[in-house]
Amino acid sequence: MTSTATLPVGIELDTTPGERPGRVTLQGRFVDVVPFDLAAHGRDLYDASRGPENDGLWPYLWQGPFADFESFSAHYAEAAKKDDPLLFAILDRKTGRAVGHAALMRIVPNDRVVEVGNILYTPRLQRTIGATEAMYLLARYVFDDLGYRRYEWKCNDLNAPSQRAARRYGFRYEGTFRQHMIVKGRNRDTAWFSMLDSEWPRVKQGFEAWLDPANFDAEGQQIASLDTGGAETAS
Repeated sequence: MTSTATLPVGIELDTTPGERPGRVTLQGRFVDVVPFDLAAHGRDLYDASRGPENDGLWPYLWQGPFADFESFSAHYAEAAKKDDPLLFAILDRKTGRAVGHAALMRIVPNDRVVEVGNILYTPRLQRTIGATEAMYLLARYVFDDLGYRRYEWKCNDLNAPSQRAARRYGFRYEGTFRQHMIVKGRNRDTAWFSMLDSEWPRVKQGFEAWLDPANFDAEGQQIASLDTGGAETAS
């Protein structure tokens, strides 16, 4: 019989639980990430995501699309009350309007693990500097302010844009959970990605180099692509 003293075990860690994410405001140069408030953000977000031209925003989310503002409000009024998922609105600093949302979810303070998910980027946010800045602000909050060890990103395995985004933002692919969920009556295989606290300094450096004003020309076009050290570095 093998003695337990000879078996490989994990390294010893500080077991102090992490602080739970709170309803904080994260300020950037292009966007602010703020606690979601239906009265303040609902109408702007609904207007930016409504209509047949935006149906492509919703297939991989648990909610939506919504037939009208009343059904939208009913869902988001309940979502705004929850601590997990903890929903944040993404505001365009130029206009003050909500142009997207994201949530910190599946929060496990004892293990210092949290996931970013329920990400909705409306056309007003997509392919903007603020779209990247919002993900930087949330990651910085998770690692630098809360001291978490692991930051997760999960998406439908069929959602190629989300997988590209995860890699671009510095998350590493870990595998696919087959037949993981049933969402909107359809099978979902879930692709898992993660970022560790040991990887964050390199990822953070990549974000900050990309977000530096010197990286953009007079027309606001990037000079160098984002390089967080992930498997893909497409801009």
